[in-house]
Amino acid sequence: MKFEKISENKIRVTLTTQDLDEKKIDFHVFMSNPIQSQSILLDMLEEAKKEVGFDPEDYNLKIEALSLADTNFIFTITKVIPEIEKPKNAKKKFTVKKKNLIPSSTQAVYNFRTFDDFCSFLQLLEKSNLLTFAEKVAHSISLYCYKGNYYLLMEDISPEIVHKIKFYANITEFAKYITNSKVFTSKLKEFGNLIIKNNALQIGCQYFVNKQ
Repeated sequence: MKFEKISENKIRVTLTTQDLDEKKIDFHVFMSNPIQSQSILLDMLEEAKKEVGFDPEDYNLKIEALSLADTNFIFTITKVIPEIEKPKNAKKKFTVKKKNLIPSSTQAVYNFRTFDDFCSFLQLLEKSNLLTFAEKVAHSISLYCYKGNYYLLMEDISPEIVHKIKFYANITEFAKYITNSKVFTSKLKEFGNLIIKNNALQIGCQYFVNKQ
């Protein structure tokens, strides 16, 4: 189990297949059984407190679960900061949200609300040395603009799991996966404006990421 502290109020927990076997965690049970889910989450939070100093005491929590090709799982856990401080003995509340699974088809579309969000994602790829892995996710990665939003269209996606894990674990922080990607792809190509063709990540990093 791997713990990453994104900020004081947010962490990311990655469970591998081995972790799931050792802890006897069934992802489908986790998403469908609230009672068992809370037990698993409490154990996870105890370890997070020891590993990265993430203390969820007295906070409600928002938990987003992402399945990576049915082998690895990522949980993004965020403290919900109340506008008005609640009593210390307030009962902890879990809000679990199931994110879209990794696309199983050979294409996918991700929606960035702004061009700055796209650039922030590129900055992360550069800073974390993940650009090489990201480029291997799909044979063609293009950027479109449609109705004020920016869309990353990936076609001929690689079957290699290792590339997908590194890519999808990070892009969900900046963009939203479009579930009806095949239908939306046709709409993008017909009505959208093509900004960068084929090598959107590499070209984007070359021209829009501050190298300093």
